[in-house]
Amino acid sequence: MSDLRVVIADDHHVFRMGLHRLLDSVPGIAVVAEAADTAGTVATVREHDPDVAIIDLHMPGGGGVDATAQIRSQSPRTRVLVLTMHSDHVMVRQAVRAGARGYLLKDAEPEEIIGAVRAVHADQAIFDSGVADRMLAALTETGPARAFPQLTDREFDILARMAAGQSHQAIAARTGISMKTVQNHVSNILLKLGVADRAQAVARARDAGVHRPG
Repeated sequence: MSDLRVVIADDHHVFRMGLHRLLDSVPGIAVVAEAADTAGTVATVREHDPDVAIIDLHMPGGGGVDATAQIRSQSPRTRVLVLTMHSDHVMVRQAVRAGARGYLLKDAEPEEIIGAVRAVHADQAIFDSGVADRMLAALTETGPARAFPQLTDREFDILARMAAGQSHQAIAARTGISMKTVQNHVSNILLKLGVADRAQAVARARDAGVHRPG
């Protein structure tokens, strides 16, 4: 039986090295390539056609969600496992909608990571227990309908972060997307809300009780 072939995508070299060594120490798993940004990840997966791509959400050039969507479109055989620090249920939902088959946090035990790689290769969905709890809580929340339903999940998240006082740079850092992508989303938000600038969008968000602390 041939090895399970893996590509690792993360913008932190030391983390990539450690994960590479961990997986290469496991019989039946082979790391065939690494990448450090969104475009490089998509190109590397296209070139090597791995069984599993392990992707961080916070990468230059668009982020892991964008990379996941492109991989699922261009290399549908490859299963995507997100391995990240982001536990926010909005980020999880965006990754799953983009095509991720699994979602683990970086504090997962080595055995969990190895098991997750094998699980997504077998086309099983796997989620960090803490992430699963957050998703369940979000899905079972009761209350009024979300404000501004014309916005996508990503746009609503960015609007909430703006209302909480986060700069575009801070939003990019905390969501794992590029500044250009943030700016594009903000332009769409302004258009959909029918406002002229960021200040007006923030005012409308705060009036509606929309905010995202931290």
